Amino acid sequence: MTENERFRDLLLKSRHLVFFGGAGVSVASDIPDFRGKTGLSQNLNGRSLEELLSATFLKTHPEEFFAFYKSKMIHLGAMPNATHLVLAELEKRGILKALITQNIDNLHQKAGSKTVLELHGSVYRNYCSQCHKKYTLEAVMAQTLVPKCDCGGIIRPDVVFYEEGLDQTVLDQAIRQIRHADVLIVGGTSLLVYPAAGLIQYFQGDHLIIINQQPTPYDAYADLLIRGDLEVVFEKLGKQLSEA
Repeated sequence: MTENERFRDLLLKSRHLVFFGGAGVSVASDIPDFRGKTGLSQNLNGRSLEELLSATFLKTHPEEFFAFYKSKMIHLGAMPNATHLVLAELEKRGILKALITQNIDNLHQKAGSKTVLELHGSVYRNYCSQCHKKYTLEAVMAQTLVPKCDCGGIIRPDVVFYEEGLDQTVLDQAIRQIRHADVLIVGGTSLLVYPAAGLIQYFQGDHLIIINQQPTPYDAYADLLIRGDLEVVFEKLGKQLSEA
């Protein structure tokens, strides 16, 4: 049995399947990851990614923050790739119970997924930092540089930046789903960014599946370790499901 066949069989036999994904899920949709060779951490003119995407930098250097944010973090034309689409199909079939993502690009929802727990928020939700009035992404992008609310406050993305804590409600839901999972797929993430990466410690199920190009700290605990391209793996799975 090949690893792709075992992957399919583990999913189809699961009672409570959960997917936990990171930036690598969206790379095939032409959205750069954080630390890859063409990732966001390249060519930052002496600043670090942790500084540019911090809550402090947003407050103290709003012009520079939004120049980087609008040019590097927003991908309005991005479309779901095979991973997004197959995960949505698995949920539609009742196989996948929950999808936990570190991404902020809304591509899982565009693909049709319903139960999506966004650990780091979404660029598609925005609100005034003073009066908390809500704004769409289109409204933010329509303003020249620093988006301002009618009250004069800065409109900020509903995204968890460096120095900020995760939403406790979303975090609790993610922990609950991982605890209940009998099969957990971890894909497209280095499992190096905490506290999100620490969620894997709550898994008590039967089969941990890790799919990633690079090694992760949890590889030794995986029942199935696939070192490769996430989109290729899910393209094969999608074909297997269509033939089943």
